[in-house]
Amino acid sequence: MIKPIINISEVELLPRPAAFAATGEAAQRFDARMGFVAPLIGAQKLGYNITAVPPGKRAFPFHNHRVNEEMFFILEGSGEVRIGEAVYPVKAGDIVACPPGGKETAHQFINTGAAEMKYLAVSTRLSPEIAEYPDSGKFGILAEFPSDAGDAPQMFRFVSRESQSIDYWEGE
Repeated sequence: MIKPIINISEVELLPRPAAFAATGEAAQRFDARMGFVAPLIGAQKLGYNITAVPPGKRAFPFHNHRVNEEMFFILEGSGEVRIGEAVYPVKAGDIVACPPGGKETAHQFINTGAAEMKYLAVSTRLSPEIAEYPDSGKFGILAEFPSDAGDAPQMFRFVSRESQSIDYWEGE
């Protein structure tokens, strides 16, 4: 059995794999190191990670979830969180709720401080998920499906814009 306890000092923060790292102009605004906690302590229905964001950067685009809820606890540093049309200052010790919903629940952390900002992110892990990105007009459909025993789950990720949608009957 996996030990259900871990100390934050034991969580290794790693750069994003190249396939998930920002490229081009986006790399000027987005960067983060992450440590995935949930698999280390045997979590099943909640996801946990520690995210470290360098000064002047964001970890993720402004987005909302239609299915999953997130909670963030600021561990170190300071910055801002955009939620809907509002911007709030955040600092170590703050707890931020991001329930599922439309663009009014969209959120994004920005490290406006001089030091690295670290936060613990906790989320439900319901699948499939629909994420929307109000700044760019994109949406994503994200799903995780069980695979054969012992294999990693299969992932499905589709990101597009509604304007690029094809007719339901096309090609039938």
